Amino acid sequence: MGTGFVVAILGATGAVGTRLIQQLEQSTIPVSAVKLLASERSAGKILTFKGQAMTVEVARPESFAGVDLVLASAGGDVSKRLLPEAVKRGAVCVDNTSAFRMNPDVPLVVPEVNESALAQHHGIIANPNCSTIQMMVALAPIRQAVGLRQIIVSTYQAASGAGQSALQELYREAQDFLDGKPMQAAIFPTKGEQKHYPLAFNLLPQIDVLEDNLYSHEEWKMIHETKKIMLGDMDASEIKVTATCVRVPVPISHGESIWIDTGNPDATVAQVRQSLTTAPGVVLQDDPSHQVYPQPVNATGTRETYVGRVRPDLENPGAFNLWVVSDNLLKGAAWNTVQIAQCLVADGLVHAGVVSKGGVR
Repeated sequence: MGTGFVVAILGATGAVGTRLIQQLEQSTIPVSAVKLLASERSAGKILTFKGQAMTVEVARPESFAGVDLVLASAGGDVSKRLLPEAVKRGAVCVDNTSAFRMNPDVPLVVPEVNESALAQHHGIIANPNCSTIQMMVALAPIRQAVGLRQIIVSTYQAASGAGQSALQELYREAQDFLDGKPMQAAIFPTKGEQKHYPLAFNLLPQIDVLEDNLYSHEEWKMIHETKKIMLGDMDASEIKVTATCVRVPVPISHGESIWIDTGNPDATVAQVRQSLTTAPGVVLQDDPSHQVYPQPVNATGTRETYVGRVRPDLENPGAFNLWVVSDNLLKGAAWNTVQIAQCLVADGLVHAGVVSKGGVR
């Protein structure tokens, strides 16, 4: 494929993995070769990169010999086992799982918000949770313009956030319901739980496991990832965050109803809207007189984060409400991962044949 970077995609056959391939094809990264890696179950499948048929290989430590960049979305246990092996062999890894997000030595990055954190990498960079990413893209410009003291977010998260099998379960349940058959639930709200409930024509106020403090792990992630991305410390107190995460029967694209207190009683809706109008990665869809606002069906398949329903809290000066929608498989996963890799290349933090931190092959 010419001169450039050798890129491995770990988890290439999954819902995010197939999109990683597409986003890499469309990126500015000069690619000399691609390795598609997955579990033994998926090995042997044929996928294409820029029209070239490629066989998916079993992911092993030795698979990363000669690799410059790894884009990983194969599950946290796989990342914990294999990414340190890739780093030993000289690769820089961008991981889409939760395996390394809260490690203080691993940058947690949304390029529009904290690209500078990439300079501190030691071979692994973490991609934040999908629901956190779109919230950060929307709120960072507001914070810069008028301040940010508190966030209360309620999410409306799509079925695909739980993977391709979960999305197929939603479709099966919906068809069974319409056919008058009992709906068979095996995945939602989360695979590891004792009970499972149908998502079709339903809402489930649990995403991931429920913690002892009564919050779900998804809610915990939104709280602490926000603090790490914006303040550099997962336990920082300068911005207070709380979340309620709900799974909804939408295939792709998460919605979020967000209330913020800027701490600035003089802040105006006009200032908030202006900050969003000029923000990278944001599309302001906010024309109430013509019922223009973000919707998952319109966001699906795009990289942008859409913001609308921007309005003041009439009871609290300096507080605002907004509605945020983004494709959880693209900006929430595959695109943000590739975008991080693009930044690593552009910022000179990874080199073909030589890694900037962790040694030379």
